[in-house]
Amino acid sequence: MKDRSARGDFGWLWRSYLRPHWPWLLLAVILMAVEGGTLGLFARGVQPMFDRVFVAREPGAVWTVGLAIAAIFTLRAGASAGQKVILTRVNEKAAAALRSDLLRHLMTLDGAFHQSHPPGTLIERVQGDVQAINSIWSSLVTGLGRDAVGLLSLLGVALAVDWRWTLVALVGVPLLVLPAFLVQGFVRRRARAAREVAGRMATRLDEVFHGLNAIKLNGLERYQGDRYDALLRQRVRAEVRGAAGRAAIPALVDVMSGLGFLAVLALGGSQIIAGDKTVGEFMAFFTAMSLAFEPLRRLAGLSGTWSQAGASVERMRAILDARPALVSPARPVAPPQGAPAVELRDVHLAYGHQPVLRGLSFVAEAGRTTALVGASGAGKSTVFNLLTRLVDPQEGDVLVGGVPVRAMDLAGLRQLFSVVSQDALLFDETVRENILLGRSDVSEERLARAVEAAHVADFVGSLPQGLDSAAGPRGSALSGGQRQRVAIARALLRDTPVLLLDEATSALDTRSEAIVQDALDRLSAGRTTLVIAHRLSTVRAADKIVVLDRGRVVDQGTHAELLARGGLYAELHRLQFKDSEGADGTAAHPAAGVPPGMAMVNEGEEG
Repeated sequence: MKDRSARGDFGWLWRSYLRPHWPWLLLAVILMAVEGGTLGLFARGVQPMFDRVFVAREPGAVWTVGLAIAAIFTLRAGASAGQKVILTRVNEKAAAALRSDLLRHLMTLDGAFHQSHPPGTLIERVQGDVQAINSIWSSLVTGLGRDAVGLLSLLGVALAVDWRWTLVALVGVPLLVLPAFLVQGFVRRRARAAREVAGRMATRLDEVFHGLNAIKLNGLERYQGDRYDALLRQRVRAEVRGAAGRAAIPALVDVMSGLGFLAVLALGGSQIIAGDKTVGEFMAFFTAMSLAFEPLRRLAGLSGTWSQAGASVERMRAILDARPALVSPARPVAPPQGAPAVELRDVHLAYGHQPVLRGLSFVAEAGRTTALVGASGAGKSTVFNLLTRLVDPQEGDVLVGGVPVRAMDLAGLRQLFSVVSQDALLFDETVRENILLGRSDVSEERLARAVEAAHVADFVGSLPQGLDSAAGPRGSALSGGQRQRVAIARALLRDTPVLLLDEATSALDTRSEAIVQDALDRLSAGRTTLVIAHRLSTVRAADKIVVLDRGRVVDQGTHAELLARGGLYAELHRLQFKDSEGADGTAAHPAAGVPPGMAMVNEGEEG
């Protein structure tokens, strides 16, 4: 991560993102200076144009003065085009580096941070805030390179014609200092409000597009549209007020310019009438001052632009200064080799003031399948989060292969696990890329074996482009069972010693479940497997079933042992299968018979 030690200014942005491009920036500034200097040359050329061509009527002066002015404009055109291309290159490269750093940093932050910062807000910070900051560099560099040089060259021409006229024209400049200072705070507050509203708008759009089917089925189109309209009105108000603040200083410059020209005309007109000044001198001065007020307006407007960008800088610093609570130890222990045992020892965990685990202890033997069952809120999914260090317990130990998970490097720890969940996460990429996930070390033969073992080969032939067919946003081009099989193929390629299955078949129909279950059986072979299940029929064959209730282990054993003891597991089994059991105790319809008041979650919910 780039250095962000400087606070309260844009210093860290310069050091980290612009300084690497300083040769190009220098060249752009030189070209801007040339562009700005041509304004002074043009203003100076106005005097001979009037005095020699229009007043003295010298025939040869037409071509001399005309070619000189044409050359000035040609030089200006080349310098202007060159600096714009260079500045765009630098801006885009700096913005790309900043966006990359923001995204990479956001991916290191813990779940608690992302729970309090919706995806839309974070997208707006990576996209919108960087764009707002990016615009300030163009304005600043252009202001320093082109407008400042242009202003100085034009003032030089004006002073050369008559220093008294120049002082009269600029008498109101000091009056701009106080208003500019007051406007900065106002613009920053309005810009901060606009960026916050933009984040909420992005969050609303994210939720609408991801929940479009639910919106249609519940008739929420008008409701969601009205909510978005309310945010739009807030955005409009914030942007209009910010624009009013940013426009205030340039507007004052215009008022000052008008008063200055009135005073110069009154003073200079009498001198021209008296013969003390020529028409060419006055026109050169008039042209210089007319051209000077435009860069002066832009430079005055920089105070508002600077304040607007400052609001975005504050928001980005809040992101970049956030630190993850879950980090790798300074001296990590090497991960265990082979299929390890998994153990939790007297683990306590609470989210805020809500206890989730209350002294949880159990062992999942190496190379065997252990199932976790229990009512909703028993803590089953939390166990998976603890093993992969998405969260840390307040008390107790979590061990993999006898090594505490906190003692291992985070990346090394997570390389021990493959996860197949009910909601298989697929990206808007091809099926092939969703299986490989960027890996380039997988041969076609190995990929084909994984595709075959996961039963992806059963359907991929019917896709338009086979493995290179698009999976669609969040895998929407595939069915639930197909998405599950892609996730299993991905896990097969990872070839990790520990497999975590979180309701991997609960949302599937009977045929898809049978296919996916066969693929999972192949995947589990030789691995330490932990299974979360609400449908008890899916864990009958587990080597051990651990029954959880309110964050504690209340029973454990095989399916037959637990039924024989007649505890909570037997009660759950009876309620779940009471209407569908045959005489031998096997369930014909394992998902049926769950009464409405039972604490067990419905199929597809998370434990």
